[in-house]
Amino acid sequence: MLTMHHHHHHNTNNQQPSSGATTTTAAATTTTTATTTGIIINNSSSNNNSGSLRSPTPTPTPTPLSLAPLSTPTVLRNPSDHAICDTMAAVAVTSSSPCLARVRLSEIALYDGVPVAPYLRAVEALSGSLMRHNAAVIELGSDDAAVMRCGLEAARLYFRSKAQLSGGKGGRSVYMYRSGRALEDWDSSPPCMADIFRCMGKASRAALCAIARHLRLRSDVFNHLLDDMPLPANEVSSSVLVASYSNSSILNVKGSTGGGKPGINGEIEKGLLTLFSSDSPGVQVCDPNGRWYLADSGLSPGDLLLLTGKALSHTTAGLRPAASYRASSEYLANNGGGRASLAFRLMPQGNAVLDCSPIAAAGHIIPQSYVPISVSQFMDDLSAEEDILCSRSDNDYIARNNLNTEQPSLRSVLSDPLSGAFLEDATFVSCGHSFGGLMLRRVIEMSRCTLCSQEIATGAMIPNIALRAAAAAVKHEDNRRLFHNAALRKRRKELGDQIDPLRRPTRENGDIGEDGMIRGVQYPFSVNEKVVIKGNRRTPEKFVGKEAVITSQCLNGWYLLKILESGENVRLQYRSLRKIQNPFGIEERCSSQPVQNNSS
Repeated sequence: MLTMHHHHHHNTNNQQPSSGATTTTAAATTTTTATTTGIIINNSSSNNNSGSLRSPTPTPTPTPLSLAPLSTPTVLRNPSDHAICDTMAAVAVTSSSPCLARVRLSEIALYDGVPVAPYLRAVEALSGSLMRHNAAVIELGSDDAAVMRCGLEAARLYFRSKAQLSGGKGGRSVYMYRSGRALEDWDSSPPCMADIFRCMGKASRAALCAIARHLRLRSDVFNHLLDDMPLPANEVSSSVLVASYSNSSILNVKGSTGGGKPGINGEIEKGLLTLFSSDSPGVQVCDPNGRWYLADSGLSPGDLLLLTGKALSHTTAGLRPAASYRASSEYLANNGGGRASLAFRLMPQGNAVLDCSPIAAAGHIIPQSYVPISVSQFMDDLSAEEDILCSRSDNDYIARNNLNTEQPSLRSVLSDPLSGAFLEDATFVSCGHSFGGLMLRRVIEMSRCTLCSQEIATGAMIPNIALRAAAAAVKHEDNRRLFHNAALRKRRKELGDQIDPLRRPTRENGDIGEDGMIRGVQYPFSVNEKVVIKGNRRTPEKFVGKEAVITSQCLNGWYLLKILESGENVRLQYRSLRKIQNPFGIEERCSSQPVQNNSS
């Protein structure tokens, strides 16, 4: 027998439905609510407009950080023992997702004057949601929401028409847009990409400023890492907008979100921030407790899902850890019309340096593992770890989680963060820290340690014999592994020559096959070899097409070159270089004597 609690019966008739209530249209319904005191049956009469299925009201008062939605009511999670009928199974799946903070873009936009209450609440809610759920939601204005809606529809039509022209092959299609990049005749792009780039770029910068304010930093503390606004002439943006479309036949998670290399345990964005917008849900995020949840459920095209990346995690000394995310194959399979999505990745400039000094100046504790490192070296280390992980079998994914922690790699610890060279000249300074290479020169010029900000005595420096020996040993092992086999070196050169330059852009824009090529560290060029700089998306425009001589070899396939025309020194990766062949087909190499700039 069910016991009727009369005092609860009167209270529930006057109680307003909670934000998580599910309304039914029946004139008379029976609502069963599980409480700690028993089971309540509320028979609503015909004069009530509708019945409501409600979760029990939580007793603890929420903290300011948990006052998540600023524009929509809070959706409360149902407890696991909540009694619910079979017909409401879909509601139970949706309610299992946590409540992400919803912050209006207009509330976190920068302005002059004292901070007002809506701005403070929005900053608190945004950072609180990132700390508890590794994600947050930014609501755009009506004009920006219309742009996003137009962009999603344009991307869907673009990829569908492209699939029809290519013979109707199903799968996933991706287009990567960078502002400032000149479009070739063969390179068509979806409409509205420039407008969407500006819209999502504005939202990502506002979110980055809000994160900085919550960490007691200046709002513009990370601006030196970003591209100038607007871009200088003949420069290509570091940030990228990824438009993708997946039809219902794809049931795996390969790159469906447009980020880095996927896996069973998800993927981690390399940049500062990532914003997602889609026409249907399909992105799962891992919370700090290791639980995966559907993060973009119930979001409209005007709602942007915000995730943090590895670059922001490093420059904040782990205070804003990178979020893991993956595509939900279940939702992709249920969506018969396919899924179009837009992902904006706010990336730092390649020549910038990720430094935790502002975090330390604000009073936060900085672990010793967070050393200053150039963005190019940081990205190379992440790519090297990804290549190692992708080459392993499915049984080795536990090692992937270990590599994706915030601990730096051995190569990065034993390398100069500015030049990438091994610390074979490691030296103790008076504060106790060790430096080498260009960073040591910088510390001597500043007379101040870049790690602890203490003044140092340039005359009291001692060689770090142990660190020098470790760097030399790792360098020797690296060289032995890469160059012990002459046939392997020759094969690498042959593979580099066989790659068709006309097909390389399709790795960035176009259809992605199931068996993608795994890129490894290669050294197809030799010291004193004369090459042509063909460039990539991060190469300064003034160097593209110039002839140069390789002066030294760095880590991870990077070379130090000297421009023959201007005499400038530049550090580029092997993918940005091309061999020079004379009319007789023989490689043109530089002798030990200085190379003259012969115009040909």
